[in-house]
Amino acid sequence: MVGRPVVLKLGGELLEDQARLHKVAAATRTIAASSPLALVHGGGREIDAALKAAGLEKRQVDGLRITDERTLDVVVAVLAGTLNTRLVAALTAAGVRAVGLTGADAGCGRSDPVPPHRMLDGRLVDLGRVGVPSAVADVALLTLLLGSGYVPVLACLGIDVTGLLLNVNADTLAGHLAARLGARRLIIAGTTPGVLGSDGTTLRRLDPGAVARLIDEGTATVGMVAKLRACQDALDMGVDDVFIVDGRDQATLAMAAATADAEGLPHSTRLSRRQG
Repeated sequence: MVGRPVVLKLGGELLEDQARLHKVAAATRTIAASSPLALVHGGGREIDAALKAAGLEKRQVDGLRITDERTLDVVVAVLAGTLNTRLVAALTAAGVRAVGLTGADAGCGRSDPVPPHRMLDGRLVDLGRVGVPSAVADVALLTLLLGSGYVPVLACLGIDVTGLLLNVNADTLAGHLAARLGARRLIIAGTTPGVLGSDGTTLRRLDPGAVARLIDEGTATVGMVAKLRACQDALDMGVDDVFIVDGRDQATLAMAAATADAEGLPHSTRLSRRQG
C-alpha cells in the first residue's frame, strides 16, 4: 500500500437522499484521488423505518440498539442489502473503485458479543445480537484492496467465531478499522456541524481532557457520547487524529482528509491525542 489510509465513516442519514448521496460520492472521489481510503457506513434511520414497517419495536439504551433475532434480520437486510448497494452504486457512478463488503467478508469484521450494558443508573441490560470488534479481526482483504487502488465499503455488521452475525456500532467499527489499518486519520461524517458545546456552537478542537469533560458534565448527547468514545479509542490505538464533520457540506467533507488545521475547516471538530 502506498501511504497510510484514511478511514471515512458515513452516517446512514447521508445515504437516504439522492442529492445528498451524490454530493457524498463526489467528495469521496476527491479523497480517494489523493489517499488510500476505506469507508464504513451506518443506517439507523432506515433501519428504524424498516422495523416500523415490519411491526417491530425499536429498542435502545444510551444510544445503543437492542438487537434480538428478528431485529437483526432487518438490520442485515437494510445495511448489507439496500444501503451498501445504494452507496457502492453511487460511488461507482462517480468514478470511485468501490467494493461493497460487510464484516463477515474474510473475517475483516470479526467481533465478540458485547457484555451486558451498564446504564447510568447502574442497571445491566442485555443488548442481544450486538458485537464489538475483536483484536483478531483479519484485515488482510482490506489491505489488499487498498493496495490495489480499490475503496472497500463496509456495512457495520460483524461476525463471531462461530459465524454468528452481529450488529456493530458504525463509529466503533470505523475507529477499530482505522487503528488496525494504521490510518493517519479517521473522519466521522454525519448531519451535525462537528461537536457542539453547551452554547450550541461548534467546538473546533478537543483533546482527551475536553472529551472527558463533555461526557462527565452531560454536555454531549447520548448519541455523541458513543461517537466520542469510539473516536478516543481510535486515537488511543494510534490513529493520528479524528475529524467529526458535517457530511452534508461537500467541500468540508472533501477537505477533511487533506487539511492539517481544524481552524480552516468549517462545520467540523478535530480530536487529537495531545492535551492542549
